[in-house]
Amino acid sequence: MRTHLCRLSAFLSAMLLSGAVLAQVDGGGSGGQAALPGTSESSDQPAGQPANDSIQTSLGLYGDPGGYRAFLAGRGITYNLTYIGETLGVVSGGQRRGAIYEGRLDAQLDVDLEKLAGFSGLAFHTNAYQIHGHELSRYYLGNIFVTSGIEAVPSTRLYELWLEQKLLEDRLAVRAGQLAADTEFLVSQYAGLFVNSTFGWPGITAVDLPSGGPAYPLATPGIRIKVAPTPRFSAMLGIFNGDPAGPGPGDPQRNDRGGVEFRARDPALIIGEAAYSYGAKDALAGQVKFGGWTHLGRFDSPRFDAFGGSLADPNGSGIARRFRGNYGLYGVIDQLLYRVPGTEDGGLGAFARVSGSPGDRNLVDVYVDGGLTYKGLIPGRPDDTFGVSASYARISDAYRGLDRDTVFFTGTPSPVRSSEAMVEVTYQAQIVPGWTVQPDFQYIFRPGGGVSNSRSTVMAVEKDAAVVGLRTTIRY
Repeated sequence: MRTHLCRLSAFLSAMLLSGAVLAQVDGGGSGGQAALPGTSESSDQPAGQPANDSIQTSLGLYGDPGGYRAFLAGRGITYNLTYIGETLGVVSGGQRRGAIYEGRLDAQLDVDLEKLAGFSGLAFHTNAYQIHGHELSRYYLGNIFVTSGIEAVPSTRLYELWLEQKLLEDRLAVRAGQLAADTEFLVSQYAGLFVNSTFGWPGITAVDLPSGGPAYPLATPGIRIKVAPTPRFSAMLGIFNGDPAGPGPGDPQRNDRGGVEFRARDPALIIGEAAYSYGAKDALAGQVKFGGWTHLGRFDSPRFDAFGGSLADPNGSGIARRFRGNYGLYGVIDQLLYRVPGTEDGGLGAFARVSGSPGDRNLVDVYVDGGLTYKGLIPGRPDDTFGVSASYARISDAYRGLDRDTVFFTGTPSPVRSSEAMVEVTYQAQIVPGWTVQPDFQYIFRPGGGVSNSRSTVMAVEKDAAVVGLRTTIRY
């Protein structure tokens, strides 16, 4: 294990160092990754909203009453409000049938401190959520791939709060404060169209990291360094507090209901990622990313105790074997496959992501997702986007072994978990710029990996589930 950690740490350091070396020899670079053609108009991902996607342009004189928004923008202060509301229902399978409504209001504030106060290259950002409604996955499904990217315990909470300093003509950027990893790491631009949460922060990191990792709805203190020597290449290194809500019993979201724990004493989570964009404006553009993470805390074996016996053995010690650290590797690709003739933003895009973590201490050890999106599929609707996607998570050998051990020692038949998979089909229709409506269908195979239905009076594996829904997103 120590060898793996050393190799991963060396890999993360090498990515950042290579970016720094390139920055010294390459005179160009804008310091960022360009948006790919064919991406959706709105997204529930924290970094998924295009800057020009606002309903303000459709409101005429009412879009900026009194001109205060323009006045503040002229001084470097910008704000936006995004509301996502949706209804989702289980129409077959799962733990039970039923429907819910949930919503999220996201208020963001950005300040260009160079324009406002003369601090060169310095910027401030914060955003907060008001989350309300019921939770479909928690109360109706019990699945790994949480059905919606906005599903969370109802609360009003702070999310991110940071300062960022850009240096070397914006080739180097250092961000510090309360940060979330899912705003920058492991992100696929085309995957942002989909409703299921796994197409934002993937299901593997959501279940393998303490408290789900620094991702919606939990951010945590950290620092991120980004080197972007050219418009095509960038490398990032992030160091986060390793448990956003802190250790202990109970739901992490309830333990930090307001997002103001600001924990900085837990073992660190370190993430590194390198990205390369290719393709000219008139060509089929794409982007590839490769990254990894390591957690410096201790992790329990789900199957074996400290003496090598099974934790399912009633005569065993009951004290789990402990591992020093945890880690994972991943790759992401976004690729434009076809551009609609005569358009700059219409076309067929594809994405794929793959990730792996050690199976002796994690619930999920292999994760894969991918999909296709088509913007402008219907003539006369250039800003609508259709998409189909799929994801797969394999339950690790350790957890499957625990399930078999439990059957052996108790003599009670129960399922052995294997994997969870799902497919999603969606269509996002733009009503006006800044307002979209999105019908959605999801089919979940083996919810929870193939667990027993906790609401059944007899032993029965939870059935595959079909979910239908409708989302609306308004951004101002």
